[in-house]
Amino acid sequence: MKSGTRNLVLLGVASVTIAVVVTGVSLFVYHKSGDIYLDRSRPGYLPDEEEIEQDEGAVIEEYNFDKTGAITKEVLDEYLEHLDAETKALDAYTDPFGAEALSDARLGIDGTKAPDGN
Repeated sequence: MKSGTRNLVLLGVASVTIAVVVTGVSLFVYHKSGDIYLDRSRPGYLPDEEEIEQDEGAVIEEYNFDKTGAITKEVLDEYLEHLDAETKALDAYTDPFGAEALSDARLGIDGTKAPDGN
């Protein structure tokens, strides 16, 4: 092989090796730090249905607007009624952009350890 081709192959192999090592280290740190348990897309993190506690006054049912039916006055009134309830729940927040909005109590974090004990 010519030295230019050889150097290009070495550069490619070195680049892939560095990428694999750096990715491996970052995944190791992600797992060891416990941040892996904050990823809401992981099925093991989300609570089971029997673990979910309903707050008093919380909106329990979720309203889905029928996208295929006819729009009648009754359907529109029902939609506006549910929309008004959601709007009132949002308006009830005091200082939604303050530091309290991300407090442990507001987010429902009770200070327990991650599922694996870390």
